[in-house]
Amino acid sequence: MATASLSASTRSNVGKGVARSLRREGKLPAVIYGHARASQALSIDARELGRLLEHVSADTTVIELSVDGAMTRTLIREIQRHPVKRAIIHVDFQELVAGEKVTVNIPIILTGVSVGVRLNGGILTQVLSELEVSVDPANIPNRIEVDISEVNIGGSVHVNELRIPDGVEVLTGATDTVLIVSASKASEETAPVVEGAAPSEPEVIRAKKAEEEAVAKK
Repeated sequence: MATASLSASTRSNVGKGVARSLRREGKLPAVIYGHARASQALSIDARELGRLLEHVSADTTVIELSVDGAMTRTLIREIQRHPVKRAIIHVDFQELVAGEKVTVNIPIILTGVSVGVRLNGGILTQVLSELEVSVDPANIPNRIEVDISEVNIGGSVHVNELRIPDGVEVLTGATDTVLIVSASKASEETAPVVEGAAPSEPEVIRAKKAEEEAVAKK
């Protein structure tokens, strides 16, 4: 489990005008909510949040949020961005309760190089990049690693073949495909000819030969 710290202040005023004023001051509007608490409006330092997000994954990092000096363990549940500038304009935090599981998306990281790609010119396609799981916040894994070294052309990996840490309940479908390795057109066109095998002839040519042989016998 990865953790990081961030400071926040409560605010009583809400609305678009207040949000714009906060951003002009270098702050961001935010909100914290949880199972046993009412939603509370906050403001956070934009630069501090930016520096934090450069080094951690927002989806899987527990944020120790200091709200007016009182520390609360949270997860970032939503980051809203400007549709054009892509700058962060609002953040939602969920308060974590000890013993209460949360649903998070864990990144799937591929390790090694597929033998099908390395030696046989295949193409690897990662179909699934995240795994949805239910887990105690104290046991959130940073990633799920998949060794693809032995996956050859025509091979695939499914969710039920992944190595999942203890205490993690997978919510993604067990038969969902994580990755596949397929043959490229180039590898199909240059497929080796089996030694001793006679080259195949089109059906039309074989038929023509049979007719010529029948005429010759007459």
